[in-house]
Amino acid sequence: MNKIEHIGIAVKNLEASNKLFAQLLGVNHYKIEEVLSEGVTTSFFKAGPNKIELLEATNLDSPIAKFIQKKGEGIHHIAFAVTDIYSEITRLKNEGFIVLNDTPKKGADNKLVVFLHPKSSNGVLVELCQDIE
Repeated sequence: MNKIEHIGIAVKNLEASNKLFAQLLGVNHYKIEEVLSEGVTTSFFKAGPNKIELLEATNLDSPIAKFIQKKGEGIHHIAFAVTDIYSEITRLKNEGFIVLNDTPKKGADNKLVVFLHPKSSNGVLVELCQDIE
């Protein structure tokens, strides 16, 4: 794994949260993107070398809607940048991690993504991200 790619935060209201995080970080978001396959709209902020992804559910069946219903707003996942997502899937499976999607899918911000089940990573939902070239 190369670095922390971003931290994902589940929010109820993206517009209000964009204002809050703009005040907090002193910068405006640089991108809003809908990810239909996940039922979310995302907003990205850069804070120095770090990125924050805000996630708002677009339907009641989305993973973000279920997360907020169960736990409320807050940190949803931590994402790590990887160079070869396929070899990382194999490596992590061999290490005993539970991979939620064996085949990477297109995520926000021009990435291929795969998630690890929180049961296998101390309760933290882990996302692996690789740039789509």
